Amino acid sequence: MKSLKWLLASTVLLTGPAAAEMLDLEKDELKFGFIKLTDMAPLAVAYELGYFEEEGLFVTLEAQANWKVLLDGVIDGQLDGAHMLAGQPLAATIGYGTEAHIITPFSMDLNGNGITVSNEIWEQMKPNVPTMEDGRPQHPISAAAMAPVVEDYKDQGIPFNMGMVFPVSTHNYEIRYWLAAGGLQPGYYSPDDISGQIGADVLLSVTPPPQMPATMEAGTIYGYAVGEPWNQQAVFKGIGVPVITDYDMWKNNPEKVFGITAEFAEENPNTTIALTKALIRAAIWLDENENANREEAVEILSRSEYVGADAEVIANSMTGFFEFEKGDVREAPDFNVFFRYNATYPFYSDAIWYLTQMRRWGQIAEPKSDEWFYETAKDVYRPDIYLSAAKLLVEEGMADEADFPWDSDGFKAPTPAEDIIDGIGYDGRAPNAYLESLPIGLKGTQTVVGSEIVE
Repeated sequence: MKSLKWLLASTVLLTGPAAAEMLDLEKDELKFGFIKLTDMAPLAVAYELGYFEEEGLFVTLEAQANWKVLLDGVIDGQLDGAHMLAGQPLAATIGYGTEAHIITPFSMDLNGNGITVSNEIWEQMKPNVPTMEDGRPQHPISAAAMAPVVEDYKDQGIPFNMGMVFPVSTHNYEIRYWLAAGGLQPGYYSPDDISGQIGADVLLSVTPPPQMPATMEAGTIYGYAVGEPWNQQAVFKGIGVPVITDYDMWKNNPEKVFGITAEFAEENPNTTIALTKALIRAAIWLDENENANREEAVEILSRSEYVGADAEVIANSMTGFFEFEKGDVREAPDFNVFFRYNATYPFYSDAIWYLTQMRRWGQIAEPKSDEWFYETAKDVYRPDIYLSAAKLLVEEGMADEADFPWDSDGFKAPTPAEDIIDGIGYDGRAPNAYLESLPIGLKGTQTVVGSEIVE
C-alpha cells in the first residue's frame, strides 16, 4: 500500500533544482549493515565521499557476521537498511525462512561472483577441460568437466561437498545453475527438508563468505561459489582455482540489492529517496570515466572496517582483471559493474529470475502463475522510488538524464541464449515457460514429496 506520504514526496520532484533543500527528512541518523564483500562498495563510497552527508544523512556502517544476522537486524529495526542478497527481500516477503515485507529501491551491482575449486579437484578436472593454442584452459569451463570427478567420489562413497553463502543467495542459484548446465544434480528443497540436498550429486551447504578459503583449505568443502575478493584470495593463497565467473555464466546478471523494510519506506519516504540518491551517486562514481576511480575504491575497500582484504587481492577483479590459475590473468572489464547497463535500476525481471530459481529447486514448493511472479516482484522491487531519486539528481546536475530508463515497464529485454552458459535464454515476462525450458529442475505442477518428484 502506498500512503499519502509517497504522494507528497513525489510532488517534491516538481519544484525544480532546489528540490534537495526541500526534502524534509523524517529520520536523519541511520545505521546500515553489510557483509565484507567487494560489492558493498556503493555504501562505503557514499559514506567516504560524503554523499550521505550531502543528503542530510548521518550514517553509520556496520559489518555483520553473516546474512541471517544482517536480515534479522533489518527486520527488528537494529539496522535501518542493508547490503542484501537479492533473494533475501523476496524470500522474506513470501515467507520463506522468515516473514517480513522487505523492499529494494536500489540494485547494487551486476556480476561480481565466481566458483572456485580446490587444487586437488582442479587437477582431477583438468584432463576434461579444453585448452587454447597457448595451452591455457578454454573458458568458460562447464561443470561437465567436474562430472567424472563427482562420479568417482560417489563410487568411493565420498560425499562431494561444496559451499555457498546462503540458501537464497545468488551464489546458491548460480552454483546450482552451473552444476545443472553440466548435467549434475544440485538437489532439491521441500517443506520437510530444507537442506537443499534431496537427490543431489553435489552437496551444497552454507559457509560465510570470508570463511570460504579457510573452509576449503581444511578440506571440509571441495569448492564454493562466492563474491569477491574470496575467489581471488584462493589464488593468492595458492589453495584453489576459480573455474568460472558469473559474467561467463550469465552476462551482466543481477547481484546484490539495498534492502529496507516496507514499513521504513512508508514512514520515511523522503529519507528513503535521499539515501537512494546517495547510493546512485556512489554507483556513478564507481563506473565513471571507464572505471577511473577504481584504484581509490580499492584503497577504501581494503580498510579493515570494510572488506579488510589486501588491496592487491581486491584490485584484481575491481580494476578489470581476473586471475584464474596463478599467473593466468585475463581481462574482465565488466566483472564488477555498479552503474552502467542500468545496473542500479531495480528491474522486475531480475526479481522474477530469483523467484524462478526458488521454484526450480523447491524453495517455492507449489506451482505459481505468471501473474504471481509479476505481483511478487512488484511488491519488493521499487523502481518508482528509484526514479524519484534519479529525477532529483538530474535536476540538481548530479546525474545525466540519458543514464536512466525513464520509460521502462520494469522488464529488461530478454537475455539471449548466447549470453547464458546452458544456451537457454531468459525472458522475465514468461517465468513458467522459462522453467519448462530448463532440463533439470521443477516445472509445471511438480512438487517434491520425500525424496521423489511428484507430478
